[in-house]
Amino acid sequence: MTRPETIPGCPPGLEYLTQVDQLLVHQQVELLEVMTGWETCNKYQIKNSVGQQVYFAAEESDMCMRQCCGPNRGFNMHITDNMGQEVIRVNREFKCCAGCCWCANTDHCAFELTVEAPTGNVIGFFRQQQSGWTPHYQVLDATRQPVFEVIGPCCICEGICCTWDQEFKVYSLQTSEEVGKISKQWTGLVKEMFTDADNFGVTFPMDLDVKLKAVLLGGVFLIDFMFFEHQNNNDH
Repeated sequence: MTRPETIPGCPPGLEYLTQVDQLLVHQQVELLEVMTGWETCNKYQIKNSVGQQVYFAAEESDMCMRQCCGPNRGFNMHITDNMGQEVIRVNREFKCCAGCCWCANTDHCAFELTVEAPTGNVIGFFRQQQSGWTPHYQVLDATRQPVFEVIGPCCICEGICCTWDQEFKVYSLQTSEEVGKISKQWTGLVKEMFTDADNFGVTFPMDLDVKLKAVLLGGVFLIDFMFFEHQNNNDH
């Protein structure tokens, strides 16, 4: 895919997002990780609805933290276009006490992603919220004003008895209407049981600000690390 022409007010490299209301995120299978259990940096292909790659995401993280902290590790996710130029950077700091939905009302107990486009220019945040059972998140703009609420399923499981998609629905805080979703897609028994390579879909309104589209895309990585990286790590 070639990059569309520059659009005033649109961060460089995000012009293509003005043309889509859906993205597919396919994690690549790492053979070293499958065969040895050695946790490697995650890599993802980001495609449009017809399967054409539009971006590529590569994790940068500390080797010792990957082995010792597993999916709770801090990371930078570098998202590049098809010419290899970084257009989005997603950052999650390591927090040793974060992740529990009951305690996510304080900064040190809530996971948060910072999304930059271009690098150094913060365009929004994807933040875990306190909840009693189901996963809750908020999408915040660059000024930390809440825009969307994201609510996950009450039961998140994988395996031969759980072959349906896991949907995290996106709701407008202004109208309370569902405006999109992030879906973890069933990839088949063999892949689900023996790898932690996952497939996701993210949908949003066509006319949504590209910056918020990029933040929702970043949210895929937080949800993946929090819920769908555990199985393979625990097996090792």
